[in-house]
Amino acid sequence: MANHKSALKRIRSNEAKRLRNKYQHKTTRNAIKRLRELTDKNEAQTLYVSVVSMLDKLAKKNIIHANKASNLKSSLSKHVAAL
Repeated sequence: MANHKSALKRIRSNEAKRLRNKYQHKTTRNAIKRLRELTDKNEAQTLYVSVVSMLDKLAKKNIIHANKASNLKSSLSKHVAAL
């Protein structure tokens, strides 16, 4: 257990950040899953824009690696183009 006030605060803030990151990552994964299941091109294109935005935000905050975000965006754009 931490002995300093600052260490106790760090534990609390780390937990809050962990939960926030987990929520954002899971929300993005669900959106990607929804996008892959779509068959209508117009719906897919509108959802694709929001998913790309989510991935960029995750990469910017280092929740996921920038290359992973790029790879996901590439594969999703291929999927949308193939519809």
